[in-house]
Amino acid sequence: MAIALTPFRGLCGFRPVQEILDFLSDVPELLALVGPDSVQDLRSGASDPDQTRVNLKNCFSRMMRSNRDDVQTQLRRLEQRLRGEGVSPGEGVSPGEGVSPGEGVSPGEGVSPGEGVSEGVSPVKKLLLDLHAQFPGDIGCFCIFFLNLVELQPGQAMFLRANEIHAYLSGDCVEVMACSDNTVRAGLTPKFLDVETLCSMLDYSPGPAHSKLFPCRRDDHDPNATLYDPPIDDFSVIRIQVPEGAPYTVAALDSGSILLVVSGSARCPGHDDITLRRGSVLFLSANHSLPLEVTSSLELFRACCLL
Repeated sequence: MAIALTPFRGLCGFRPVQEILDFLSDVPELLALVGPDSVQDLRSGASDPDQTRVNLKNCFSRMMRSNRDDVQTQLRRLEQRLRGEGVSPGEGVSPGEGVSPGEGVSPGEGVSPGEGVSEGVSPVKKLLLDLHAQFPGDIGCFCIFFLNLVELQPGQAMFLRANEIHAYLSGDCVEVMACSDNTVRAGLTPKFLDVETLCSMLDYSPGPAHSKLFPCRRDDHDPNATLYDPPIDDFSVIRIQVPEGAPYTVAALDSGSILLVVSGSARCPGHDDITLRRGSVLFLSANHSLPLEVTSSLELFRACCLL
C-alpha cells in the first residue's frame, strides 16, 4: 500500500490491452523491440483473458530481454523523434524503487473512477524524456507503454497486489508491505537487476489505471481517524489527524501497531522521555492505548492488523 503525502506519480499494473496495442502502433521504436509477431498474437487473442495473459507475458518479456545495444539505439531514436515533434519533458521524476513487483495494497480519499489517472499519449511521452534523462539507455523507459501511469494527491492511495509490477516515479508516500523476503528489480534503478525472475513471476492481468486506486473511509468510532483497510489480512493503515491542543488517545487494538509521525508534535503523559515529532516511530503493543497531549497539529499513520 502506498499512501501519498505529496502529489505522487507511479506506475502500477499492466494497462488494458487496447492501450498497449495503441502504443505499439504509435511508437515504432517500441514495436522494434517487441516484434510484430508477438504484437499480432496479442491482438488476435485479446478476447480470451487466459490467452491475453500468455501473449502479454510474451510481449513484455521479449521487450525486457532485448539486447542492451538495441535498447539504447531505439531510445535515442525515440528521444530524437519526440523532440522533433515538439514534445518536451514533463514534471520530472525522482529516484524510486525502479521496476519491481508489488506485494501490498493502497487506498485513496474520495477517489472516483478515472480521477487521479493520467490519460492520453502526451503525458507518457513527456515521461519518457524525463526517464531517459535520468536513466539513459535503461529498458525501464519503455515500460511506461505497458504500465498504468497513476497520479495521486495527498491522502489518496494505490494498492499493489502480490506480483503486480510497479515503479514509484516522484513524490513522497507512506508505504506498508506484507512480510516478504524478496524484492525483484528489472529497470529504472542502479540496484541489482533480475529480469528473468521478474518476467516469470509477474501477474499479467491487464486493467485500467483507476482500478489501482483504493478508497479509504472515516473511522466510525474516531472522527480524527481515516481507515485504509485493504482486502488482505496482513495489515491495515489508520491515518490520524488531531488539531493542536485537542486531547487524544490512540485506541487499544488486538494487534501490535507501528506509529509514524509525519507532522506536528505531541507529548505522552506518564512517559516524560517520549515526545512525538516529525519522523518519530513508536511501537504500541497489543491491547495498549496511548494518551497524547497534542502540542502542534498532529498527523500520524498507524500500521496494524485489524483482527
